[in-house]
Amino acid sequence: MTLTQLKYMNAVAESGNFTIAAEKCFVTQPTLSMQIQKLEEELGVKIFNRSTKPIILTDIGKKIIVQAKKITEEASRMDDIVSTEKGFVGGEFKLGIIPTVMPTLLPMFLNTFTKKYPKVDLKIEELTTVNITKLINEGHLDAGIAATPLGMDTILELPLYHEPFVAYIPNSNPLKSLNHIEIDDLDSTDILVLEDGHCFRDHVLNLCQVNSLSSNRFDLKSGSFETLIKLADEGLGMTLLPYLNADSMTTEKKKNLKFFPDPAPAREVSLIHSKSKLKLPVINVLKSTISSIIRAAINFGDIKVISPLKI
Repeated sequence: MTLTQLKYMNAVAESGNFTIAAEKCFVTQPTLSMQIQKLEEELGVKIFNRSTKPIILTDIGKKIIVQAKKITEEASRMDDIVSTEKGFVGGEFKLGIIPTVMPTLLPMFLNTFTKKYPKVDLKIEELTTVNITKLINEGHLDAGIAATPLGMDTILELPLYHEPFVAYIPNSNPLKSLNHIEIDDLDSTDILVLEDGHCFRDHVLNLCQVNSLSSNRFDLKSGSFETLIKLADEGLGMTLLPYLNADSMTTEKKKNLKFFPDPAPAREVSLIHSKSKLKLPVINVLKSTISSIIRAAINFGDIKVISPLKI
């Protein structure tokens, strides 16, 4: 049994096709098929049911593939240890970003980072905080960008910036006449929030000091700030936004923004990673790139913030 055979087996299990798996592994299809057949002969079992399309794992194959993935992942982590020791900034790097940060932050740093560090093969996925931390702990993600503090023993947090909250209040709302919005002004029956699973929803609930938000008119489940803004414009309430989302609005939309007086409620956004500290060279340059771009693009320094809200 070899690592190569296990990698070939993983590729077939993921694609359900020997030809596609061979292309992903940069070998010919006969070579890949022969190696998997040798593995099956050595183990004395059939790993794949070849009579189906796509090809599927047999019952014993499902058990074998779980162990095979663990072995190949641990082998790749050995390469990570060597790269970290040498300070090499390159290789595949898997990054998860929460949905309320991805649309605003990613366009700010991605182009600069990829040009400056072309040897880093950056794989980015939009995920919830729960999924990011789960995948980091399982070794499937190298790092994540999420709202912190998380208070997890297995995760290290590297703060990137503190992002104040901004209120979006249309003309139809009674609070429109206020110069500033206070926390005490927030009405839990009037505020539009994201659906369950988004940490920003939890921040708003904490701010309002309630466990849930209610409305006599409708039950809303949305993961989009844009939807909340449009509903507010229709006279269905108000909403809170992260500063970067508000900053990217049109001039006309910005007329509906109300700011909290200092110190403003805010969230801490951090680069998080495993305490195993693998791929630190990439993590360090990613942090420095994002931090420098944020400082140059947005002056948070003029806004004093409350200590970051816990999720």
